[in-house]
Amino acid sequence: MEARSREGWGTRLGFILAAVGSAVGLGNMWRFPYITADRGGAAFVLLYIVMVFVVGVPIMLAEFGVGRRARLSPIGALRTVGGPRLAGLGYLYVATGFLILAYYSVIAGWTMRYTLEALLSGFTRSPSEYFEHTATGTGAVLYHIVFMAITISIVVGGVKRGIERASLVLMPVLFLLIIGLAIWAAFLAGSGAGYSFYLRTDPAKLLSPDTLSAAAGQAFFSLSLGMGAMLTYASYLSRDENLPASAATIAVSDFGVAFLAGLVVFPVIFAFGLSQEIGESALGALFISLPRAFIGMGAAGRIVGLVFFAALFVGALTSAISLLEVVTSSLIDNWRLDRGRAALGAGLVIMLIGLPCALNQDILGLFDQIAGEFLLVVGAFALALFVGWRMSDPLGEVRRGFASEGLLRGWLWIVRIVAPIILAVVIYQKGRATWELLRTTLF
Repeated sequence: MEARSREGWGTRLGFILAAVGSAVGLGNMWRFPYITADRGGAAFVLLYIVMVFVVGVPIMLAEFGVGRRARLSPIGALRTVGGPRLAGLGYLYVATGFLILAYYSVIAGWTMRYTLEALLSGFTRSPSEYFEHTATGTGAVLYHIVFMAITISIVVGGVKRGIERASLVLMPVLFLLIIGLAIWAAFLAGSGAGYSFYLRTDPAKLLSPDTLSAAAGQAFFSLSLGMGAMLTYASYLSRDENLPASAATIAVSDFGVAFLAGLVVFPVIFAFGLSQEIGESALGALFISLPRAFIGMGAAGRIVGLVFFAALFVGALTSAISLLEVVTSSLIDNWRLDRGRAALGAGLVIMLIGLPCALNQDILGLFDQIAGEFLLVVGAFALALFVGWRMSDPLGEVRRGFASEGLLRGWLWIVRIVAPIILAVVIYQKGRATWELLRTTLF
């Protein structure tokens, strides 16, 4: 099922910024700093880098290759390249992106609310009570709906006029905000203690399956792999695009933002004496501890808080755009809907599915564990096996950009052997954790 009038990116920069925008989001600024602190500091960072460049980039190249060859979204692309039975993997990709956006939009709504709070009234004097009151309920539902409406409006505009145009504005803004915050945080009294905590090393955790699993899960969530986003974006690429260079650029940018986020969060927390709260939760860090720090800074804290939560909102929006595009593009390719109806229909259904997450944080956590932790890795594992062992001439689609034939064949053997072995271990770890959460939450 070939898409005859396929949209395309206007410029290479537009594609790169859109793909980086898909990768850079709440996974970088919400989860990465606290997972790093919880999983051994520099030991986790090292494993995360290994996962990104040894497993993540090769899998990203595999997604790019499938998407560009078929010039279709996940369902049609995998059916075209791998036959009817592979369409099931495409459905898994679409379902994963669908479920992730359903709860992701709720958290993104929180970032929008905090941005507006900093802009209009300043942060409340009781951040923990405020978060407990606003994270669920009517307010959370309303911000979830508004955030989805913004996302829908951008995706309706199409690849060039919607996604690319938004990315060309939003991504430079995000980079400037996060770099500015990191520079500012470096001059805080007590920032050294924050850096020390963030980058402390626990060598024993380098050999821990739990740390490996956490690093791999974070890498795939952060790079938008296993959910069809990169495959879909690649389906709009021209044949002369250098896929290896694009994948490397996206990975380096994604890691850079995640690392910089940690260089903001921990110096702020330690500078304002809130280090005792670090073990509570990632949500507590962003929406309770940091507002307390901003309050302690006086008038300047309102400005810094506004910049921080604006950066979070921008990152969340660019990632949400890519997730909605996966579902929208699939409706266009497989059911021949026009873009407006596809984006609006998909967005409304996702918004409705996300309502329970806006009403109950346990349900939000369950969605995150199932889709954001487990299904992502399952999808990546299946794609690695297909591209490595069943896809016809996988080397031909990604050859341009490799410095040598040896490196090209090295990529293929990573996809064939190394990635599946690592991902099988991660699936086992994530599967156990997912089952335990399902058991305790539902039963």
